[in-house]
Amino acid sequence: MVGWRYLRTMSTTAPIETCIHNWHRHMRGDLPGGLDSILHEDCTFLSPIVFTPQQGREVTKLYLTAAGGTLGGNDADVAAAVISPSSDGGFRYVKEILQGNHAMLEFETTVEGKYANGVDIITCDDHGMITEFKVMMRPLQAINAVHAQMQKMLEQLAD
Repeated sequence: MVGWRYLRTMSTTAPIETCIHNWHRHMRGDLPGGLDSILHEDCTFLSPIVFTPQQGREVTKLYLTAAGGTLGGNDADVAAAVISPSSDGGFRYVKEILQGNHAMLEFETTVEGKYANGVDIITCDDHGMITEFKVMMRPLQAINAVHAQMQKMLEQLAD
């Protein structure tokens, strides 16, 4: 009886639930294949820093990697924040809304001593692959700090 209930629950899981579960696994460094395993090859990345949408898996990986280094510090800090939110200013998700093929994950962090609050708006296909990743953030002082840090991080990643 327990097995049947488990299978029934698994079969009714919305694609976004699988997608976000895998996103959190990636954030913890526990997802085989990393971003390649969850980003659709034609995904779009929309940033509060860059005016135009960024197209494709490779450029999306570049921006998400730079954002991780800018917003979350090192990988261990990001992983710890996702697992157990802290009050030390490290990156952490504080709210999630999931429905169908869409998710909104609210986050908080500190960048250069400035409080930053924002949302990751994620859309996935029916296979749980991310097709669009949009980041929105506030306040303006935090966006300006993130912009400067992202520019440095993108230059480092390009080398």
